[in-house]
Amino acid sequence: MLILASASPRRQELLRNAGISFTVQPADIDEAPLENEAPQACAERLAREKALAVSESRPQDYVLGADTIVVVGDAMLGKPRDSDDAIRMLRLLSGRAHSVITGVCLVSPIAVRSESRQRTENRELATASATTMVSMVELSDAEIRDYVATGEPIDKAGAYAIQGMASRWIPRIEGDYGNVVGLPVALVYGMLRERGAI
Repeated sequence: MLILASASPRRQELLRNAGISFTVQPADIDEAPLENEAPQACAERLAREKALAVSESRPQDYVLGADTIVVVGDAMLGKPRDSDDAIRMLRLLSGRAHSVITGVCLVSPIAVRSESRQRTENRELATASATTMVSMVELSDAEIRDYVATGEPIDKAGAYAIQGMASRWIPRIEGDYGNVVGLPVALVYGMLRERGAI
């Protein structure tokens, strides 16, 4: 069985749309970046920590962790803390190109040796990431305030949802659209297939 270590409704919808069966068990970890941590390394580490945290209680299942980070200039943007933080993030993104990085980690079940009936701790971890470049038009302060007031940006990395109202401000992307929504489905499908999870 595949366990998704995420409460994100976007990730769940992407997996369902791809015909991938799964059960949800969100991970509860500290998602703060480490000092001087590179964005890709951060996204992959957080995905790994989420998957490992859930796999502790689901040792016989495949567990998928994911984490999405938005990067603009030298700034790494996760989910906004509040409305003011969402406004700050959107002002940073306004009129600029940025990258969206999603780290994914698949933890395979613990192998059971039939001859000794003992578990072995040789759990396989597969970690990868995808990066998509996103261009956003210039936004007025009124547009930003009105958008934040809808509540849509609050639980999204970078404070916007490409599949929602913010789609009107994104004329161009280069890379995997699903990655910007929260999960690079083709990458994940390949990982699952390669490891016999589907």
